[in-house]
Amino acid sequence: MPEPSKTPLLDTIATPKDLRKLATADLRQVADELRTETIDAVSVTGGHLGAGLGVVELTVALHYVFDTPDDRLIWDVGHQAYPHKILTGRRDRIRTLRQAGGLSGFTRRSESAYDPFGAAHSSTSISAGLGMAVARDLAGGRNNVIAVIGDGAMSAGMAYEAMNNAGAMHSRLIVVLNDNDMSIAPPTGAMSAYLARLVSSHTYRSIRETAKQLARRLPKFFYDKAKKTEEYSRGFWTGGTLFEELGFYYVGPVDGHNLDHLLPVLKNVRDMPEGPVLVHVVTQKGKGYAPAEASADKYHGVNAFDVITGAQAKPKANAPSYTRVFAESLVTEAERDDRIVAISAAMPSGTGLDHFGKIFPARTFDVGIAEQHAVTFAAGLATEGFKPFCAIYSTFLQRGYDQVVHDVAIQKLPVRFAIDRAGVVGADGATHAGVYDLAYLMCLPGMVVMAAADEAELVHMVATAAAHDEGPIAFRYPRGEGVGVELPARGVPLPIGKGRVMRAGSRVALLSLGTRLAEALKAAEDLAAMGISATVADARFAKPLDRDLILRLAREHEALITLEEGASGGFGAAVLTWLADEGLLDGGLKVRSMTLPDTYMDHDTMERMYAVAGLDARGIVKKVVETLGHGAAALGKIA
Repeated sequence: MPEPSKTPLLDTIATPKDLRKLATADLRQVADELRTETIDAVSVTGGHLGAGLGVVELTVALHYVFDTPDDRLIWDVGHQAYPHKILTGRRDRIRTLRQAGGLSGFTRRSESAYDPFGAAHSSTSISAGLGMAVARDLAGGRNNVIAVIGDGAMSAGMAYEAMNNAGAMHSRLIVVLNDNDMSIAPPTGAMSAYLARLVSSHTYRSIRETAKQLARRLPKFFYDKAKKTEEYSRGFWTGGTLFEELGFYYVGPVDGHNLDHLLPVLKNVRDMPEGPVLVHVVTQKGKGYAPAEASADKYHGVNAFDVITGAQAKPKANAPSYTRVFAESLVTEAERDDRIVAISAAMPSGTGLDHFGKIFPARTFDVGIAEQHAVTFAAGLATEGFKPFCAIYSTFLQRGYDQVVHDVAIQKLPVRFAIDRAGVVGADGATHAGVYDLAYLMCLPGMVVMAAADEAELVHMVATAAAHDEGPIAFRYPRGEGVGVELPARGVPLPIGKGRVMRAGSRVALLSLGTRLAEALKAAEDLAAMGISATVADARFAKPLDRDLILRLAREHEALITLEEGASGGFGAAVLTWLADEGLLDGGLKVRSMTLPDTYMDHDTMERMYAVAGLDARGIVKKVVETLGHGAAALGKIA
């Protein structure tokens, strides 16, 4: 075996073609340099670190063994793909990760030919891979399709739906199960590595096929017994009986950090002529960076940090986060009502329910990456008189929408939906933006939809949801910290469907839903300086509408402008429809709706995204001036 190179190698790799020119003995050095480069880049940009560090060796091995991009390599979720991006021609831009105009924090088709499928939500890779494999077969191609999926993502039903379909179709597809929640030592020693190489080898498979041909000559009873004996004896030694039952040929477990184990197995799997195969690879999140290895979440998501100490740069908070306020408010309500239970779909810390779980462990349920199940599970709890709070990010609740309609709304069950990350989310970009929940919930009969204007209002909305037993109710709140208002000791239930006037004016009415209220109040101050008197109202409820308030605003003002942190088709559309139906537009009332733009907004700071959307104070003033027809001179004052 040739001696490994002593000179830096990563600088010589522009694409995987360059990687494949290296000797196998050099790959360990490449992996070490790739890990260092990943750590250094993320220390500058922040982002997902632990998952990427865990697949460094796997990334090197996959690109070395397979002929990417002709061989399709799909990363489930994509947050572990930073090392992949470095090896696939994007190293010179890796320090622009999640920055305006920079690389996405996930895989993206428009970014590189090496990203055959864009992802940011989990458990889609096997379905997409099967689609690519079938397309290849129909076109007469011979390239490989490889889907890399984590053990967490395998908790979602979609992954098993795809595997069941793939097993039945018997199309040539490779699934790499990246198991990073399993102890490394027991399953990945020398015996395990030997067995993995053995069962993936051409010799073993040839002997197996010959034995099967001979067994077919036996009576059916004996053939069936022989087949089951071989499958289950292999499953006994290697695990994987479940995957065999789904129609996959199982290989593993393999130490995902040992290239001497990985490479021969991947080469054997690459050369298999037909059928779906699953390679079980065991890795460690945060591998190779001591602060990440020692961290409880393995540095899953980090801010910019000091490479030497691992200390993250966290801006000083001026107010508690909305997530924290929600969690503490829910605890307060649960202390007084033992029927309150909390449900998370694999995001206990992200939704604040880890705090709730420490106090009420028996009343806290993390169902895994299974939003559909989370919603229907909550519905079942509601039928028995419990008060389930289903805390899910807006973008992830989309995955459980049929269950929201069929299992909750139609049956008028009092499930409480706590919708975190509503509105734009900054660096995570379009895939995680919570911009559609208003539109997709407001269209459901009987659904109550609230949006908190500040953290104090969120406290009251938690109390409102706890007290509401007449049907489903949802309340939304954004990412990040509140505006710094004083919090009440305990929330007070709000009158359903009633808003409030925050500032009285005479000429234009600003009707805000959600946390744009603070910007509307700033805009009113600026308008007053321009001689334009503005009323500012907080709708509080997107559904049901406060018709009395809207009627008053429409009759007493020259113009009415609605504001919301969501896509078109939500609150503003409902207000405009009601005004039209009531004939309130016939008298010349000027109505405008301010929403997020009808586009998928790319990653940027949240402040910049709101500015681009015109949903900051300056944008609101501009809209008012344009609506009232004050012309270029007035607009020049706010330029």
